[in-house]
Amino acid sequence: MSLLRRIERGGTGNSGGTGNISGGGQGNDPANRPGSEASGGADAEGSKLAEMRLKRQALTDQRPGAKSNNYFDLKSRVQNKLLAELDHQSMDVKRVNEVRAHIEELFNAILADESIVISRAERMNLFEAIVAEILGFGPLETLLSDESITEIMVNGPKNVFIEQKGLITRAPVTFENDEHVLRILDRIVAPLGRRIDESSPLVDARLPDGSRVNAVIRPIALVGPTITIRKFSKKPLTIDDLIRFGSMTKEISEFLRSCIVSRLNVVVAGGTGSGKTTLLNVLSGFIPNNERIVTIENAAELQLRQEHVVTLETRPPNLEGKGQITIQDLVVNSLRMRPDRIVVGECRGGEALDMLQAMNTGHDGSLTTCHSNTPRDTISRLEVMCLMAGVDLPVRAIREQIASAVDMICQQNRLRDGSRKIEKITEVQGMEGEIITMSDIFEFEQTGIEGGKIIGRIRPTGLRPKFIERIEAAGIHLPPSVFGVGRNY
Repeated sequence: MSLLRRIERGGTGNSGGTGNISGGGQGNDPANRPGSEASGGADAEGSKLAEMRLKRQALTDQRPGAKSNNYFDLKSRVQNKLLAELDHQSMDVKRVNEVRAHIEELFNAILADESIVISRAERMNLFEAIVAEILGFGPLETLLSDESITEIMVNGPKNVFIEQKGLITRAPVTFENDEHVLRILDRIVAPLGRRIDESSPLVDARLPDGSRVNAVIRPIALVGPTITIRKFSKKPLTIDDLIRFGSMTKEISEFLRSCIVSRLNVVVAGGTGSGKTTLLNVLSGFIPNNERIVTIENAAELQLRQEHVVTLETRPPNLEGKGQITIQDLVVNSLRMRPDRIVVGECRGGEALDMLQAMNTGHDGSLTTCHSNTPRDTISRLEVMCLMAGVDLPVRAIREQIASAVDMICQQNRLRDGSRKIEKITEVQGMEGEIITMSDIFEFEQTGIEGGKIIGRIRPTGLRPKFIERIEAAGIHLPPSVFGVGRNY
């Protein structure tokens, strides 16, 4: 028996004909194998069909436009050639239009050299994807340019989700692998002088347009590099936009404007993604243009339009674990900068005590945000954060500081249908015994659900705040109808 026949027979015996090395030649013909029966012939025919399907699939996968891993192979090959060509030429990457035109010229030349034939649409998609890899943020570029997207969530290379109109859905983009995500992430954090690696697997950063970025990588994130981007509108939202969205009414906007102008201390409270920073941005816009404003944030997000604004940002520790600048450090330092207003992006620790002291020592009209579910929870959170400052103070002393410093709590909430609304506006009135007393000035009243949308209105409770005298002292006279007097609800 020939060696070829023995190999064929061995392959057939081991895998039923599907693993033949001969690939469907004469060795698979039942007539050439003595003693084979009809069943053996059927197996051989099945083997031939299976091999033909595999060959057809292989030919299909070799097409440049195929939506498979070969698309990424083609993209990587062309991209690497482009990078090799660009490395030999001195080009100013900041001149985007010139670099883009040069990339397009090289791109067309590479496709022509390799005789790659793809449709016009596929060519454009491939070109834009490569330009995004070289000049932008890769697969995130299309999501960042879509203004209807408010949040981008990357859970590893293959799971990307977005938030649109308050609802979370899967995005039609993916990364190649973990290394691909890390390359894009490094492009985000490197210009800010920050780093992310195994020794420091957490980072807070921002995009050039001010969008907030949080990233977590292995070994902390088990699913792979995880990125959360809170996008901000290229055109900052105004009070009129919030009225149009139904987040507040015109009467409430007039009331909030008068509170800011009359230098009341306001805390904007709410859960994650409830719109606290957006509301804080809008309220900051009411500050008169002739006042000196100092903003303090972990990652600069506020977009104040006044002329006299000083923006401060925290700094993480270096490789040696030194040089960290916290929000608490910045709040203490800001008191020496002669501020008329202090705006803290978010109180989440011991800086709350320094913030309260600033509010109590002549820096009226200060603003900050806090994570909490209700105005009463906001008071409790402020107490806990003051205790985190490491100062041994009795609880009553802390509560007196809060009652004296905070004039109003504006509670923002994200409802079940994804809409964001002001749920309550509450006045902090003072102390009665050991308890801080508060009263609701406005509250959201839900009246029903229609087509999955929550129907309701923000109405006044009929109570006039005690700080109305301070508003009138500032020369602002609000009509009684703002507080529900003479109106039917």
